[in-house]
Amino acid sequence: MTLGFPAGFRWGTATAAYQIEGSTTADGRGPSIWDTFTARPGMATGDPACDHYRRYREDVRLLSELGVPYYRFSVAWSRVMPDGRTVEPRGLAFYDRLVDTLLDHGITPMVTLYHWDLPEALQAEGGWPNRALADLFADYALTVHKVLGDRVRQWTTINEPFCAAFIGYGNGDHAPGIRDEGAALVAGHNLLLAHGKATQALRSAGGEQEVSIVLNFAPVLTDVDDAAHREAARKFDFLHNRFFLDPLLGRGYPPELLADLAHLGTLEPAIADGDLEIIAQPLDVLGVNYYAPARAVPLDDPETDSNCPLPGLRGMDVQPPRGELTSLGWEQRPECFTELLLWLHEHCGGLPLVIAENGAAFEDEVVEGRVHDEKRVRYFAEHLAAVHTAIERGADVRGYMAWSLLDNFEWAMGYTQRFGLVHVDFETQERVLKDSALFYADVVARNGL
Repeated sequence: MTLGFPAGFRWGTATAAYQIEGSTTADGRGPSIWDTFTARPGMATGDPACDHYRRYREDVRLLSELGVPYYRFSVAWSRVMPDGRTVEPRGLAFYDRLVDTLLDHGITPMVTLYHWDLPEALQAEGGWPNRALADLFADYALTVHKVLGDRVRQWTTINEPFCAAFIGYGNGDHAPGIRDEGAALVAGHNLLLAHGKATQALRSAGGEQEVSIVLNFAPVLTDVDDAAHREAARKFDFLHNRFFLDPLLGRGYPPELLADLAHLGTLEPAIADGDLEIIAQPLDVLGVNYYAPARAVPLDDPETDSNCPLPGLRGMDVQPPRGELTSLGWEQRPECFTELLLWLHEHCGGLPLVIAENGAAFEDEVVEGRVHDEKRVRYFAEHLAAVHTAIERGADVRGYMAWSLLDNFEWAMGYTQRFGLVHVDFETQERVLKDSALFYADVVARNGL
């Protein structure tokens, strides 16, 4: 039986600039917070990554060979504006060439303006806890649009503001490596404000652009259906899934969430008059990233230290994942993907959804020049079936971007985790299509499983 997807369904792959480009000092590019963060002893860096800055034509040919009609990539702010303000024409020219090359191969470009690589010069001014960055981001968005907007219709402002704020400024596991829960909440608000102002700027430029933001979601599971477990799940859900979503939908921050975070005393003072109206610019589509669920459990003592990675939560903990895990230790629950999409369809009032990232890290088996990755093939098959089920049950899902085109620099994990459809030998930069790439090409060709 074939599970067919709707006509016109958008099939693609996704990447991020710092994870693949390399050439971190080429053509006037300035340092980003990830260059600074990975300069710490013992850390791998994003140079050369996949050397995509010099090999982009080869990578576009791979996309064409796979028959993938959409490609989601991000622009590096520090390549376009090394200090966050001043335009570097050579940096813009790279993305200009990339877009032309994609179009020459019949591939539709989908541009993400921010995938975590803030110019270091702006971090020196306080980074995302500094609300002045929202206006600077809008200027940057307009600068990129002036060069690419005649050919690019689909624009994403920010990818996963959750990670940029809560992991970058909250627990410090990502750049810029700051551990300040109160500052993380302010950073999250300012990222939403930046999205709103950038959306206004893009729409002011005219044309038929489709504007989105990409959020990462983690459905919350509990083992016991009682009041304490439901409250633990509610706290996690509101901060992980609704802190960013509800303001985008024009609902502001949930009152229960504000109460959960009131003891930090930073979020509500950061919300200026008019901010929530700016944040709630109408979205054309919501980008959805899904990898794994989370498991919540209440603590007997609300003041006990928690292992919850989210800033400011009290009275709850996070349990270890279960079952067969990815090599990153992420739980595989495709049924949660279906439930998430159906919940989003209802909670967002039927707003169109695009899966902006979905994929898994597993070890590859290289045999006589072939790369076998049976676990990844199974992961994609199960999760695509979950998307199909959600569509059959009414969710308006319009596309799926596999993460990722290439094995790449996996942030703080360096080069230890492989998510790619294409195997990259980081010593030689040789690219080899994996079995999962051939599987995905077949899915795209038949518009179904």
